[in-house]
Amino acid sequence: MKFAYKFCNLFGTVYRKGNLLFTPDGNSVISPVGNRIAIYDLKNNKSSTLPVEGRFNYTTLDLSPNGCTLIAVNEEGEAHLISMVSQRIIHKYRFKRHVSCLRFSPDGKHFAACKDNSVFVFKAPGPHSGEFNPFIMERVFHGAFDEITCMDWSSDSRVLAVGSKDMSTKLYSLEKLANFKVYSLGSHTDCIVACFFEKGSLDLTTLSRNGQVCVWECSIDMDSLQPWEPPVKKKREETHSDSEDDIDTSKAEENHAVEEVAAAESTNSDKLFYRRLARHYLCDLMKEEREVKLTCAAYHKETHILITGFSNGSFLVHELPEVNHIHSLSISDQCISSIALNNTGDWVALGCVGLGQLLVWEWQSETYIMKQQGHFNNMTSFAYSSDGQYIVTGGEDGKVKLWNTSTGFCFVTFHEHTSSISGVQFSRNRKFIVSASRDGTVRAYDMMRYRNFRTFASPRPAQFACVAMDSTGEFVAAGGHDVFEIYLWSMKIGRLLEVLTGHEGPVVSVAFSPSPASTALASVSWDKTLKLWNAVESGSSHETVQLTADGLCVTYRPDGEEVAVATLDGQITFFDCKTSQQTGSIEGRNDLGSGRSDTDLITAKKSLQGKAFTSLCYTADGSCILAGGQSKNVCIYNVAEALLLKKFEITQNRSFDAVDDFINRRKMTEFGNMALVEEREEQEGGSVAISLPGVRSGDMAARAFKPEVRVYCLQFSPTGQEWAAATTEGLLIYSLDTSMVFDPFLLEQSITPDSVRKTLQEEDWPKALMMSIRLNEPDLIQQVVETTRPSDVEMTVRSLPRVYLERALKFVASSLESTCHIEFYLIWVQHLVTVYGSTFQANSREAQVTPILLTLQKNLTKKYEELAKICDFNKYTLQYLAKLGEMKSAMKVPEEMHIDSLTGADDG
Repeated sequence: MKFAYKFCNLFGTVYRKGNLLFTPDGNSVISPVGNRIAIYDLKNNKSSTLPVEGRFNYTTLDLSPNGCTLIAVNEEGEAHLISMVSQRIIHKYRFKRHVSCLRFSPDGKHFAACKDNSVFVFKAPGPHSGEFNPFIMERVFHGAFDEITCMDWSSDSRVLAVGSKDMSTKLYSLEKLANFKVYSLGSHTDCIVACFFEKGSLDLTTLSRNGQVCVWECSIDMDSLQPWEPPVKKKREETHSDSEDDIDTSKAEENHAVEEVAAAESTNSDKLFYRRLARHYLCDLMKEEREVKLTCAAYHKETHILITGFSNGSFLVHELPEVNHIHSLSISDQCISSIALNNTGDWVALGCVGLGQLLVWEWQSETYIMKQQGHFNNMTSFAYSSDGQYIVTGGEDGKVKLWNTSTGFCFVTFHEHTSSISGVQFSRNRKFIVSASRDGTVRAYDMMRYRNFRTFASPRPAQFACVAMDSTGEFVAAGGHDVFEIYLWSMKIGRLLEVLTGHEGPVVSVAFSPSPASTALASVSWDKTLKLWNAVESGSSHETVQLTADGLCVTYRPDGEEVAVATLDGQITFFDCKTSQQTGSIEGRNDLGSGRSDTDLITAKKSLQGKAFTSLCYTADGSCILAGGQSKNVCIYNVAEALLLKKFEITQNRSFDAVDDFINRRKMTEFGNMALVEEREEQEGGSVAISLPGVRSGDMAARAFKPEVRVYCLQFSPTGQEWAAATTEGLLIYSLDTSMVFDPFLLEQSITPDSVRKTLQEEDWPKALMMSIRLNEPDLIQQVVETTRPSDVEMTVRSLPRVYLERALKFVASSLESTCHIEFYLIWVQHLVTVYGSTFQANSREAQVTPILLTLQKNLTKKYEELAKICDFNKYTLQYLAKLGEMKSAMKVPEEMHIDSLTGADDG
């Protein structure tokens, strides 16, 4: 099995903190998600994540006007220059301090970054400057008395307005102007949140934290700004007289006086000053709530629409310069942290840090374009559907969410549970899902109507720590955390069938055998035992296997003949289900790795002795196993050889705890680690120490919250093309990267792309297909498949030897997802499955075609749903066209009969 997996996408987290952006076309939203950057395509309803990872969380972003260059700055002031074409980091620059604001100039030639009370202006890399890697600094402005909070460029990219916490807004000119100097605007009584220039003018609008809006009018036009020219020194007139008394100076003095008067008049007429036209108080619209603060704002200069967000979760829409109130909406009770407008000014993107919420609202029609929210706390468990098309996740916030793997969006959220989710499962027929929670209930949800149709509970209250469902979907089992029993329910009748007793500690993991003819059940507990049950046939009778340490996780091999158990001592042990004998063991503690937390008093090497794997998952063929736990590493082992094949590092984000093995000595003092002290604003209560001793999750209300990196759950997709890990960051998807790997099959020296195309021109379809499969180039195989005539597909398929069958079906199944030739590929699928159906059934385990058939089912289902939507939308149009065709055909029949009768009469 190939392990060329690379990071593909991030689910479960849509927004962390920072500013939101729209692409220049206005169809996509760019959102910082921790140390990654997500792009949500609103037109095609898809999400993607850039293959770029920072060392800390990104907080400040900006996109160049042409949409080709993105600059992202993280918490530590490290700026990354990212190409949106190649999606790679081109250059890095260290500001060494937090960057509060970053803006490209409208002409794209410069960008400005604000650090502390200074503004740094750089030449933007690209065709304007001719340079792509270095950041060339052009100007530095010092003038603010406190930290800068906002910034805006004028339309001609010559003047910069900068607002700061000193309650003033200062204007700087990029180049030296004759009639412009550094100008300062006051009149506010709180720190400046936003400032905006009008289009084609130097008129300005400033907003402060207490909701004040000041509209300023400039005395001169933008075209009146004249470049400064150095004074020309006049040469003294030469005379031929030997004495100075002969020189006439009266005429020269008169000319100089006239020039000074003219210069003074022109200076007074072109002198720049601002006049405040109006002051408005936006917080007066929220009379019921006091202490509401304005947190962010966005302005669309073409339509003069101003959007303001507040700390109570409300946002207002106004029209400038009269500040007419148009619309208001409350999206939550948490603070709105970022607002962005698209190029037309119709869509408003809103980000909420407290809930991890991202909304796109069309204010004119008052409808949601996108409404996404991740889990409020950590994601604890997830499961794939049988065809790999959907993922169900459960979190500590008590919510169960359904995600579409092709789009990356959550489309259903269930809120019935009142405590954290401990396990979720998909039924084999994909008709319902099951979730277990610490609230003492196991619930089943219908996938057709999206409702809770079954609720299972134990005879006495119990907190369920795990859940499992058999392959037929008829039985559901859940293990108790405080009551050491396993409960078995029937899904059809909704009743408790059996209570399995025998464990002497919390039951932390249960698993049903994946074999269709078996109802075997395996369970592990903290009492250092593995128990094998057959509850349906023999009730509570079981077989007990002693473990070396507390059991943490159990999983079955896909054929159901072996189980793997992860224990607290860092080992993975394998047992035969029939004989209960140990067949192998892997010592994985050293491979797991462990970082040193800020609160740890021991080294990372010492703390590694307390780490273990908490999640296991077999690959589709059962030859390898995926393991993860209390670490940032995910390991893949070969089961037969007990060897580590590959190790994946899920994150490099130093904003999480326990990522580094060593603590920076600069943070260590005689009083302890300075990282334990959090710097906060005065309005938030000043500096507060972080969590109490022994507290893992932290108190979000009063103390700092720096979560540790953990892998909570792992699972392979049924198609075998990807695997996912539920981590502290969210749900990370890793897929096979086939584009960068040359993997030929039975290759010979005579097989080249030119020879394949030559065979294709000779119309020898079977030979050309076999040669392209042996070369294993996707583009070449696609050319051969799509060149074959539909009438020759059956002959080509029947001429294929059996060894090429699996690869041909795999290519056709994967190509069906993106192709527009649906009927043509369905012809290939029909003949491949029809001709070799018996071979698949007889050698399914040997050929390992189950993941391929699941991929085929997933893509066929997707195409069916897409076509069904189109047909439902155009149902009446299709009926009209069909009826019109029947009428035309009915009209042709009498005409043909009339012509035949005339022809017969002439013949007679």
